[in-house]
Amino acid sequence: MKVIIGYLSQTGNTEKVAEAIFGEIQAEKYIRQLGEIEGLEGYDLAFIGFPIHGFGPAKDAKEFLEKHSAGKNVALFITHAAPEDSEELQQWLDNCKAPAAGASLLGVFDCQGELAKEVADLMLNSGDSQLIAYAKDRPSTVGQPDAARLRRARVFAREVMQKYSASR
Repeated sequence: MKVIIGYLSQTGNTEKVAEAIFGEIQAEKYIRQLGEIEGLEGYDLAFIGFPIHGFGPAKDAKEFLEKHSAGKNVALFITHAAPEDSEELQQWLDNCKAPAAGASLLGVFDCQGELAKEVADLMLNSGDSQLIAYAKDRPSTVGQPDAARLRRARVFAREVMQKYSASR
């Protein structure tokens, strides 16, 4: 079995989750930034991770999934600055799943990451009341993903591997 963990991370949040997942995989495995992966041919399973941007998947992740995920076994891991119980989050996660509609989606993990100060500053100056409100909540995101969220990511990796194995 051959597994790829591909991720897009601009501030380190998604990279931390990718590393936690990578550490749990008991198979031939590779970890790469998404831009370094030419496709998913030759892999039995792909964990693809990215942050939410603009209430959906980051542009490069969306394009990668649309181009490469059809017919593949895929698990998504997604970071965002919102608390996991946010009312709006489920719609954002649905938006993130849409580009992988042609894949066999074996699971979706999401967790809060730290909202970068530079991004929060841009949001504060955006003039958009919703973005300004999110930016003002930045202090609650500092230090995320924390150890508990990374433990959940490791559990997710094991569960996806079990699900994949059971389907063979």
